[in-house]
Amino acid sequence: MTHYFSQALANTRRAFTLCHQKKLAVGLISLGLMGCANLSVQGLFSHYSAALKPSHQLASQGEYEQALALLPESVDGDLLDGMERGRLALLAGDEVISKEGFDQADIAATEQQRQAVIQVSEGFNQAGALLSNDNMLTYTPPDYELGFLHLYLMLGYLQEGDLTAALVESRRANRVQEEARKLRETELKNATNSAKNNGIADNVGAVLARYPDAGDKLEAVQNGYLFYLSALLYEAEGNLNGAFIDYSRALAVAPDNQYIADATMRVAFKQGRNSELDLLEKRYGDYQRPLRSQSQLVVINEQGVVNARQDWRLPIWLTDSDGYLETYSLALPYYTSFSATPQQSFGIDGVTVTPSALVNVNAMAQNALSEAMPAMSVRQILRLVAKNEMRKSLSKNDESGVGNFVASILNVLTEQPDTRSWQTLPESAGVFSGMYSGGQHVVTVDGQSIDVALESGKTTLVWLSRQGGNVVHWQGILGDI
Repeated sequence: MTHYFSQALANTRRAFTLCHQKKLAVGLISLGLMGCANLSVQGLFSHYSAALKPSHQLASQGEYEQALALLPESVDGDLLDGMERGRLALLAGDEVISKEGFDQADIAATEQQRQAVIQVSEGFNQAGALLSNDNMLTYTPPDYELGFLHLYLMLGYLQEGDLTAALVESRRANRVQEEARKLRETELKNATNSAKNNGIADNVGAVLARYPDAGDKLEAVQNGYLFYLSALLYEAEGNLNGAFIDYSRALAVAPDNQYIADATMRVAFKQGRNSELDLLEKRYGDYQRPLRSQSQLVVINEQGVVNARQDWRLPIWLTDSDGYLETYSLALPYYTSFSATPQQSFGIDGVTVTPSALVNVNAMAQNALSEAMPAMSVRQILRLVAKNEMRKSLSKNDESGVGNFVASILNVLTEQPDTRSWQTLPESAGVFSGMYSGGQHVVTVDGQSIDVALESGKTTLVWLSRQGGNVVHWQGILGDI
């Protein structure tokens, strides 16, 4: 055993002492059920996707209030709970609960990043995590989830008509995603070193070889939805330079999105960026300058619910401290797919239009899991060996064999995958934009008619979220075109 593993094993023995085990069998059961007051039964013997399944299914059917009512109470801390609760309350039309949830998550995320808390740095210093599973570690959201957190905070401020506060969230979104990215890189570096130092690099490589990635597309890494919304707000504020930068970033993520291209050309024309405009026109066609009497209608279309992580059991063979080859079963999360349903059409004044994709959240979720897998695999493999070594060590003084039996059973039962993720996010989002005359217009979505008032020379944003045939929407005037 390396020094790292030996230290982990020593920490495990101390954990038993701290929990005041007097008898082996009773102590193991006590640890499994009580976890030294740190572990939840849900996280110990089950996993997040199983607990959230009723709410996830109801949300996908458009039953938002029921999904919110069945959401487990703070099952995995303020951050993840706040994001789930904020999103479901938004769909259910409860603005107060939605803001409370998102603010709760924001405070927790800010504090977490302030302390630079990452799973590897906590790692095996947490007795509960060493003796059970990754669900006992503090949940650290991937950067795409933090981006969506600030996106919904932005939308909340827009609903209140506070463009300035919305732009503050836009800037914060870029900053927190960058910080999260740095933490992820540190985690990956630590995982690589741990795998090498503990002689399990080949085992980890075998696990990663079985996992699909989300491809090399930029849409799996960067959020075109967030870029586009930020650019739209910068343009409304009159910050054309900021608008051009973020429209260009959104276009890089979704290069076939004509609506983003039109917006990028509009800002390039306003700024006199003639060379950039020429290049854009060669690919996307001539820029059509809107008339002063026209209004811009922008419709953001969210649809579906992001995939939930599933439970996967993978056999693996490792040599124990006595030189014997042992068979273990890794409990890991995976996604069944990362594709997204094409954007669904809707009507404007009786004419059918189809939004163009901004983001595939399923792909972002898959990519985040792929990036987390090296560290997750290292922790899982070392934990399986540590559990087995502890079982053997304690069984030497257990003449009855009961403790060995109970330890073996608990080792199997507590091997649960870490399926935690923000599971009430949409599956995808898209955008439609067009120039219309000022006055009353009607947007028809899934049989529901929405009256929209447009003002000449202004941009009006209509936000839609569609699940199971139900439609949630709001609208507001952003500013001049």
